[in-house]
Amino acid sequence: MPKTSPDRISFRATCLRALAYLLIIAALMEGVMQEAHRLVNVQFSESGFTEITQSVLLLLATGLALSLRLVQRQLPNVALLLVGLLGASLIREQDAWLDTHVFDGAWQTLVTLLVLPILFVVIRQRRAFVTELESITGTFSFGLFAAGFLTTYAFSRLYGRSALWQQILGDHYLRAFKDAAEEITELFGYTLLLFAMLELVLLIRRRLAAGPDR
Repeated sequence: MPKTSPDRISFRATCLRALAYLLIIAALMEGVMQEAHRLVNVQFSESGFTEITQSVLLLLATGLALSLRLVQRQLPNVALLLVGLLGASLIREQDAWLDTHVFDGAWQTLVTLLVLPILFVVIRQRRAFVTELESITGTFSFGLFAAGFLTTYAFSRLYGRSALWQQILGDHYLRAFKDAAEEITELFGYTLLLFAMLELVLLIRRRLAAGPDR
């Protein structure tokens, strides 16, 4: 009987994952509801539930990427690029605090210091990077990451444009509508990115358990 590929997830595991992820999303949206209902003074601001949760999700996802490179020591170049992308997003989410308490433009400086060395290493190791990337493009993790990336860095930016909401709401336009739309969409995108990193770590664990002759 042929061995099951570690890249495949059983039906039972798929159902359990779907339930767990659904419950997490429901809990996050309940938090958003409470922010809109009770935290009127900080709705969708830097100190509101949505913004803080975004940072927590990014912190967890960045930590998983680091563990992939430093602990499991797998996909080193892909993991390094993920650290750069997720870490840069985490720094970007702290822009207001950094500009106020460090110096104006601090977040841009920190992102540059993080990203440029990582890009240099990945470009130098581009053949190994491509090989590593091709090994995961057909996995559940990659699909989740692609969905999270497009949601966060493309759809949320376009969906949260002031011009769009001004056209929709007309004379009733309030910036709060635009902010809520963009921040909640970003929250969902970051959630998908965290799920993707969880799935990638679990994938690598299955591959390691299966051994080199998987």
